[in-house]
Amino acid sequence: MNPISNKINGVFIPVSHIEKARDWYCDILGLPTDGEIFFGHIYVLPMDGPDIILDSKIYSPENVYTVPAFQFHTIDIEQAYQFMRQKNVELTTGIENGHWFNFKDPDGNLLMVCK
Repeated sequence: MNPISNKINGVFIPVSHIEKARDWYCDILGLPTDGEIFFGHIYVLPMDGPDIILDSKIYSPENVYTVPAFQFHTIDIEQAYQFMRQKNVELTTGIENGHWFNFKDPDGNLLMVCK
């Protein structure tokens, strides 16, 4: 039996300021900001699936995502795009092929929403 399972527990995102990143991500994902900041540099966003782990200790400009490492899910890509526009999120593409778009977080990490 293999001791390592084929399950992802979490995905790390490098962020420059843990409190500001927590507030921004919680705002766009509709999550409360009342979780604990661990060790002064880690905040775990409780997701439906693998958690997102914001980490200010691993942040440097060289570690910022230049390609999406994962995608956020939506059932309505048009509504998701308009929501992000209303939040003044930096959108880096329009809706492509009717299924996805890319955007940046405040630290410049490139992320994706996909239908």
